[in-house]
Amino acid sequence: MTNLLNHPNMLKKARDEIHSQIGEEKLIEESDVSKLHYLQSNISETLRLYPATSFLVPYMSSADCTIGGYDVLSGTMLLVNAWAIHRDLKVWDDATSFKPKRFENSESEGHKLMPFGIGMRTCPGAGLAQRTVSLTLGSWIQSFEWERITTEDIDINEGSGITMPKAMPLEAMCKARPIMHKLLSK
Repeated sequence: MTNLLNHPNMLKKARDEIHSQIGEEKLIEESDVSKLHYLQSNISETLRLYPATSFLVPYMSSADCTIGGYDVLSGTMLLVNAWAIHRDLKVWDDATSFKPKRFENSESEGHKLMPFGIGMRTCPGAGLAQRTVSLTLGSWIQSFEWERITTEDIDINEGSGITMPKAMPLEAMCKARPIMHKLLSK
C-alpha cells in the first residue's frame, strides 16, 4: 500500500483494473484474483524490494560444490540473502526503483523473484500468502479512496528486525467508495 500511495498513477491503474475485471457492484473474491494481473505485478514488485525477511531458510550443501566461484564443502550451511539478490544491479534493471511493469509479462522477470524461497525449500504457504495479500490489497483498493496524509512521499525504509518491518508505520487517509456504501446499507 505504501508503494501505491507513493505512486498514485499506479494506484489508479490498479483500481481501474479492478473495476474493469470485477465491476463496482460486487466485492472482489478469491476467484477474481487471477484476473488482476496489474495488481499481481504490484505485489511481486513490492515483495522483490521488501521481502518479509532478508534471508531465506538456510540450506545445507549435501555435496562439495562450487557456487559463484567459491568452493563449498559438503555440510556447509548456506544463507541466501534474497534482499541483496532482489536489488542486485547485475540481475535487475534499475534494481532499487519500484517498477511493477517488470512483472507484467510473467515469463520475463518472475523466475528471478524468490521472496518465499526457491526450489525444494520454498515456503509451503507461499500460494496462500500470495492469494491472501492479493485479496486484501484488492479489497482495500476497491472499497476505499486512499491518499497520503502529506504531499511528501511516505517513508519506505526498513526498520531493524528479522522480519524487516517498516521503520515508520504507514499512516494514510481513506474514504469509503460507493461499493462500501452499498455493502453497508444492506
